[in-house]
Amino acid sequence: MDDAQRERGPWKKNLYVLWFCTFVAGIAFSEIMPFLSLYVSQMGDFSKQELTFWSGLIYAVTFLITAIVSPLWGSLADRTGRKVMLIRASLGIAVSMALMGLCTNVWALFACRFFQGFFSGYIPNAQALVASQTPRAKAGVALGTLVTGSVSGTLFGPIVGGILAQIFSIRNTFFITAALLTVVCLMSAFMVEESFVPVKRVKGAPHESLLHKVADPKLIVILLVSTMIVQTGNASISPIISLYIKELMHNQGAITVVAGIIAALPGISNILAAPRLGRYGDKHGSGRVLIGCYLFAVLVYFPQGIIGSVVGLGVLRLFVGISDAGLFPTIQTLLTKNTPPETTSAIFSWNQSFQALGNMFGAFLGGTLAGLFDYNVVFISTALLLLINLIVLRVTEPKLLRRTDRKA
Repeated sequence: MDDAQRERGPWKKNLYVLWFCTFVAGIAFSEIMPFLSLYVSQMGDFSKQELTFWSGLIYAVTFLITAIVSPLWGSLADRTGRKVMLIRASLGIAVSMALMGLCTNVWALFACRFFQGFFSGYIPNAQALVASQTPRAKAGVALGTLVTGSVSGTLFGPIVGGILAQIFSIRNTFFITAALLTVVCLMSAFMVEESFVPVKRVKGAPHESLLHKVADPKLIVILLVSTMIVQTGNASISPIISLYIKELMHNQGAITVVAGIIAALPGISNILAAPRLGRYGDKHGSGRVLIGCYLFAVLVYFPQGIIGSVVGLGVLRLFVGISDAGLFPTIQTLLTKNTPPETTSAIFSWNQSFQALGNMFGAFLGGTLAGLFDYNVVFISTALLLLINLIVLRVTEPKLLRRTDRKA
């Protein structure tokens, strides 16, 4: 499909529908996080050490399985279409959420979280579908807009989940989440349009690996690793942000309310900044946006470790949303512009795998550093990690600062 066909196609309608769907999916995937350990504690008489072990294991298994199976689903999507994968993922996770609400022991909950990881892939397939249907010249703004849906849903999810659990109970929150994902499944089935032509393999032709199909394999690998590092930085903050706020507030006042507000601030700035940064990248070069947002992220993460004010922390977290608005969608835009259309789903699924690994490593890194040192060390180490990633990108891929991006 060339750009003229894409322009006449339903890419704008798909973008609007999938923005809403990824927003709801983002909420559904993240809203159980604040009370997952509390739910585990209801399933037995555990010691503190046992509760920590089971909570960590049940949290991590979904991301581990996601990292393993995402490339398989992506390869299948390039042969069967992305819309089928959207229906598969949303329906599968809806079932797993409903089953979680029925669990009465940790082994059953572990199995359901495993099941959820196996049926992952809604958001990367939505991104792949939009990327494959959108004119290449508008890929940056389209993906930038779409990413605001999933990112904002993920950031607001813990607040929504906390409110639902308070009003309806933890167990009923899983059933509500399952119902929301069923709506996403139905919208994906009946409102999303896809003009998909499966890639025909020549009989007897030698198998070609994914990286051999792209013009610059090194760039693709570096971008995938960058996704993992950015997500590692984000995930390292998640386990300790509420505790850090509690420390800054000297254990006085409405700590949970303040923590919820500060957790939501990056989502607000992300919604406002992502489409604008995507538009700028389409016009002046996505690589410039990527390098600039890396530098900006380093500058806003480092002072979070030495700030002594909740208000100052809130302002800096607001800026984090701006840096994320440029990093994740720009990496995806560069992946889109530097890979052939028939590998889009596979590349985006690999991207999800690296993001899932970032979630695992980040949670481990944040918890370990906070335990060995203090909360502020987590922010400073995140800034250093992003700085190293920036230097590697700048040295290995100097062409990223060119005014325009190479089209695949």
